[in-house]
Amino acid sequence: MREDNTYLYREMPVRRAIFTLAIPTVISQLITVLYNMADTFFIGQMNDPNQVAAATVATPLFVMLTGIANLFGIGGSSLISRYLGQGKRNRAQNCAVFSIWGAGTVAIIYGIAVMIFRPQILPLFGTTNDTYTLCYGYLFWTVTVGGLPTVLSAAMAHLIRSEGYSRQASLGIAMGGILNMLLDPVFIFAFHLEIKGAAIATMLSNLFAMGYYFLFLFRIRHNTVISPNPKYFTLRHNIPFETAAVGFPSFMMTLMGTASNVVLNKLVSSYSSETIAGMGIAKKIDTLAFAIATGMTQGVLSLIGYNYSSGSRKRMEEVIKKTFAYTLFFAACGSVFLFVGAVPISRFFIDNADTVAYGQYFLRVICLTCPTISVTFIIITTFQATGRKIQPMILSLLRKGMCDVPFMFLLKYFWGAYGIAWATPISDLISMSVAICLFIPFMKKMHREGLQ
Repeated sequence: MREDNTYLYREMPVRRAIFTLAIPTVISQLITVLYNMADTFFIGQMNDPNQVAAATVATPLFVMLTGIANLFGIGGSSLISRYLGQGKRNRAQNCAVFSIWGAGTVAIIYGIAVMIFRPQILPLFGTTNDTYTLCYGYLFWTVTVGGLPTVLSAAMAHLIRSEGYSRQASLGIAMGGILNMLLDPVFIFAFHLEIKGAAIATMLSNLFAMGYYFLFLFRIRHNTVISPNPKYFTLRHNIPFETAAVGFPSFMMTLMGTASNVVLNKLVSSYSSETIAGMGIAKKIDTLAFAIATGMTQGVLSLIGYNYSSGSRKRMEEVIKKTFAYTLFFAACGSVFLFVGAVPISRFFIDNADTVAYGQYFLRVICLTCPTISVTFIIITTFQATGRKIQPMILSLLRKGMCDVPFMFLLKYFWGAYGIAWATPISDLISMSVAICLFIPFMKKMHREGLQ
């Protein structure tokens, strides 16, 4: 680790250290959300609800790539930062190589599986006769062809950030996102590829980001423990288990989120393509507020992990408290903005009265979860950064799948399509309450250790 990054972790004022790591990560997360929204925006400009619905149905399968990246990226990042805090650079290098090769291998297997089993998978995820072909055309380029660059670019961003290279890690994501937004109209309209064009643009942008990270690692190869060199690959020292165990809750959060979206799409698809499209637009827009919470927490994961392993409990405690306050404030602001601007924001994506009507209602309901999920995210991140495994798993399963799916069926029975959306804020409120109950005794223990 470079000397200035050691200063960042050990001595830099906490507020400055948080923003040094978190601001680039937040920006990259926002750009990622924007380029995901760009697909919806440009597809929506064709005023074809079937194409918007197909992209909505395909989203959970595409998002699973993020889960794979988080499994190895967040798990590896946590372990690397803890190894560095203990001065074990060789072990950190072994962990980085395992994470890169593991992420790439699983991404390839997943992409092939989606291609082979698409006749069975896509109907389960909510495709209809009108959307099946459109949905698979999108998934072929984003998951089967583009799965490897998508996973590796996201995973390497996490790993590079674990050494304090937050700005450089975020730059790759940002450049890929901007490139995607530039390529979308070219492939969709100029080349007349429609939804398939949006998928090709996404694949190429992630390929570019992956190339950037490999070039960056080559440039700093003498000053970093992050390397794809297979000669450092090992399954020893409990590295696979520690990496997977810490990253698994993030993977499960994505997996359960995917399962939740499958149920949501199936329930909503019983109404109309306009209903599906409205829900899809609302959920994509609402991720802007989530991106702030995600960026803040992912940005400081290595800072928490390093100070935990080096024994700096007081500094770790201060990092957690200040990150908590900043994240909650920004999430609340985002929630207010989305609630007030729900109608014009929904109309911006598609000029279809029925779709806008559904979209603005769903958005106003779902955006209520922004403050609650920001609290849950920082708690989960703290547990992951310190190597805890049980608490993040409980919270990941509770937030998505265990609570929201039963509420979807229950609320649909009483209030139809409009009731389904309320399952999200209710389940997030429950998961936040449980998270706080788990977090308070943990922080009391950390505080006592800091006084010793």
